[in-house]
Amino acid sequence: MTNYLREAPWDRRNFGMDTYEVTSPEEEALKETDETPGHFTLKVDPMVNKEPILEHGFFYADTLITPVCKKDQLVTFSENQFGITRDGSFDTIVSFSEGAFKMGRYHRDFHVKTETAEQRYINWLRDLYEAGQVMFLTYEGEIAAYYAYQDNSILLIGMDEKLRGKGLAKPLVSKACEVLFSYGHEELKTSVSAINFPSMQMFYSLGFKMKRAVDVYHKWNADVSDGV
Repeated sequence: MTNYLREAPWDRRNFGMDTYEVTSPEEEALKETDETPGHFTLKVDPMVNKEPILEHGFFYADTLITPVCKKDQLVTFSENQFGITRDGSFDTIVSFSEGAFKMGRYHRDFHVKTETAEQRYINWLRDLYEAGQVMFLTYEGEIAAYYAYQDNSILLIGMDEKLRGKGLAKPLVSKACEVLFSYGHEELKTSVSAINFPSMQMFYSLGFKMKRAVDVYHKWNADVSDGV
């Protein structure tokens, strides 16, 4: 494998083909994707010239924003009806995930079937759950949401559908952030699609600042005429 293509085995299992992250938008790297079968993800600065990227068969998939929060900037809530537990089932995670990630780039990639895009997130959540990297957030003693993380990165959040839109996300997520900070982290970060306004607004209201943006491009060097 060259320095330009980094294997992405977590997506190989979802798409049934070799999958790679492309580490540079340089011409030599783009040529490697022409010569290698599989699926490719390229993340670049929004100001990078996109013409050569498009010429090599890539297409725009998303723009990702990176909200970041320092420990002393987190907005906290004192209400005692919000809590944290590790005692939750994977079935609960699955039930809370329905429709939670429809703004993600694989749901918007027209080559990917909806069920495949959904399964990609479920597989990722299973990995995190088995690694002990999921907290369950409670409201009035009942599990209301989950919060999946790795080190100081907030990765995936899902909430019971019947509780969505009731103003509970902010205090629940804040409580989980407090726990992550208690592990010794001085800064937390996450990644949000630029079209996911509710999520960005929530993180901003909790004290996160928008620090970075990357444009994401996909390429399929494979026959995906029937979708994957």
